[in-house]
Amino acid sequence: MFGWKIVKSPPMGNMDYWLIETVPVDDKGRLMRPGVNGGMYIISGDQRPPVNYVRVDNINKAFREAKRLGATVINEKTEIPNIGVFAVLKDPEGNPIAMMQPATMM
Repeated sequence: MFGWKIVKSPPMGNMDYWLIETVPVDDKGRLMRPGVNGGMYIISGDQRPPVNYVRVDNINKAFREAKRLGATVINEKTEIPNIGVFAVLKDPEGNPIAMMQPATMM
């Protein structure tokens, strides 16, 4: 529907994971235009709400500001080699939100 490329990832432990390419990448996996690629997996056990990712220019600054405004940390900042750095927080109303600083911006 959106023209995205979705392919199953190589094994990641017991998790089936699919890579979603919404923006073309070069031969090194770098984005060829602004955007954020991602992935999805099947949720098992307790159902959780979807998490939307927001692209940020400076994850350290955005992370500090989110916490200052009352967000709590679900997942600390984590680097994914050649992809970028992401963190997942919960806003003051309990909604999860994630931020991603693509590797091309680091």
